[in-house]
Amino acid sequence: MQPLSNISHNSHKKTTASLQFIDSVIDDLMYGVTFDPEKNTGKIIANLFIIAEIDLKKALFAYKYLTHIGLNLSPFIKVLEAGDIFGETRIPEGKCGLITPCSITIDGVLLKKGIPVQPKFGGIVQIKDGKPIRFTDIINYADTTVDPLELLESLDVVSIEMLTRTGTSKILANMREVPMASRGDVEKTLDALLQAGFGGFLDVGEPNSSVLGMPVGVGHFGIVVIGGTNVSVMMREEDIHIEAHATSGFIDISEMKRIEELT
Repeated sequence: MQPLSNISHNSHKKTTASLQFIDSVIDDLMYGVTFDPEKNTGKIIANLFIIAEIDLKKALFAYKYLTHIGLNLSPFIKVLEAGDIFGETRIPEGKCGLITPCSITIDGVLLKKGIPVQPKFGGIVQIKDGKPIRFTDIINYADTTVDPLELLESLDVVSIEMLTRTGTSKILANMREVPMASRGDVEKTLDALLQAGFGGFLDVGEPNSSVLGMPVGVGHFGIVVIGGTNVSVMMREEDIHIEAHATSGFIDISEMKRIEELT
């Protein structure tokens, strides 16, 4: 019979080997981004949301509204039918899928431009009178094996409806750091992304200065971007049952359409 000490040791080794923290997942994904905002070509990282077929029209109008009020990363979307596969997920019968851009695409584009970007954490941002104030909760990518925004969404404190009605609420966002020496290249790249239809930049900080209450490393500045999973918050508030699969895979931007083309 194997000694208990050996069983524990071997079990620990297997468990450790099987775990993959989100920061390493993000690193792998970033290198796969080929999207060029100036040419509007290439692959982006995407989220997948699965809903009932009967809710599709309602969901598309919710996505359009989220885009209209500036709380969406991008207007691009692709609809999948039952039986279609994206990443490792097959769309079940009676369901359809919505493929939408993931905010980690921004990091991949910056990296492709030669900018050493470092995604730091996902969190909840307090909005007051329509302006972002501070992060109230964060989960570091290096400390979790589960997408932080999926976890934080479950706290049920984020509300798009409350924000649009009162101008005050909380939304999902994430932060990354870049060296201050690359400031000019970052601004040029973010401008190109805006022209290509990618936005959601809540705050671009100053070198060596905190961003929405969060400190940055010496010689760096922070960029806060709206989380792509705000889509699922909006859907649930519209009484649409939704199954979210964050960072599900890559899709070529040419396969997607602007939401205005579908509504």
